Amino acid sequence: MLGLYIHIPFCVKKCKYCDFNSYKIVKSEKDRFLSDLKKEMSLYKNKDRKINSIFFGGGTPSILDNKDIKMIMQEIENNFYIDKDAEISMECNPGTLNEDKLRFMKSIGINRLSIGLQALQKDLLNFIGRIHTYEEFEKNYIQARKVGFENINIDLMYNLPNQTFQDWKETLQKVVDLNPEHISAYSLILEEGTKLYDMYMNKEFEMGDEDEDIKMYEYTINYLKSKGYNQYEISNYAKDTYECKHNILYWKCKNYIGLGPGASGYINNVRYNNERSLDSYHDKLSKNQKPIEFFEELTLKDKIEEKIIMGLRMNEGIIFKDFEEFGIDFESKYKEQLNKQIELGLIIKTNKGIKLTQRGREISNSIFLDYID
Repeated sequence: MLGLYIHIPFCVKKCKYCDFNSYKIVKSEKDRFLSDLKKEMSLYKNKDRKINSIFFGGGTPSILDNKDIKMIMQEIENNFYIDKDAEISMECNPGTLNEDKLRFMKSIGINRLSIGLQALQKDLLNFIGRIHTYEEFEKNYIQARKVGFENINIDLMYNLPNQTFQDWKETLQKVVDLNPEHISAYSLILEEGTKLYDMYMNKEFEMGDEDEDIKMYEYTINYLKSKGYNQYEISNYAKDTYECKHNILYWKCKNYIGLGPGASGYINNVRYNNERSLDSYHDKLSKNQKPIEFFEELTLKDKIEEKIIMGLRMNEGIIFKDFEEFGIDFESKYKEQLNKQIELGLIIKTNKGIKLTQRGREISNSIFLDYID
């Protein structure tokens, strides 16, 4: 399996919670970026390995014009061998979509949308810096269905400042009524360097407590399950056969090429991160160099720990046999951790390995640490 991630680093404006590499769109910078992206693709040209998934992330990929999106798709086809059944996803934000753009995206091969809603209530959307209302989102969603998209994810966030449990219940109900194939629901994490983090440090609002966060999380799992959405990863829920192939590729530690400013990639045991700034990204490509800021070859220890953490994120959990490739007997090596976590009710054994319990998912980060030396 081989994935392709393309980072589009532009937005109408940056949301207050966002720590992704993104900038307010300026035409001259966008045009230079597109030229640089074209050059970067040529440096990774490979027609021998099949691309199974493509993911346009950001930023806001749907901010691009139709001609820009078409150019990128053509360059992908020129440089890579795309599987005929490849999942091709594009992140979209309401306010950057219309029916014509959606129809065009569908016509050039994009077959999965991930639309950022985050919340239903206007006051919450305004507080976190979103550029749209629920009504605008719903209009775009209906348009996407009209032009033929049959695989749509909706992104949501809970435990937002000033968000009540009732607010969250209403958001989930409204979204489920739309009947998307996939729902991603994330608890807000305040990241240093974001506007929301600064507001919190200035005591402009208070965060909900941990009990409220867990209450919302547990309700999400149970409510979505009752509506036919299976939780297959800590924050992701899908109807049967609609799990996100690209994200599973990450969680199973498969290879993927990352293109664009700030993108990361993982190829043949080497993990790399691209230059984040548009200027640094451009400067390296102008010298015909890959715009890599940092890379490291994963050690055996790195690969084992990453496989454990990523495996435990997924509801199917870890399969002991998968660790034989590293020359270890998982149950023997981690006997102490396994016994402790089983006794505490944080993991359960399956017929093939282990997986987190509901309580384990709630404190998953502390469990991950038990496997890191």
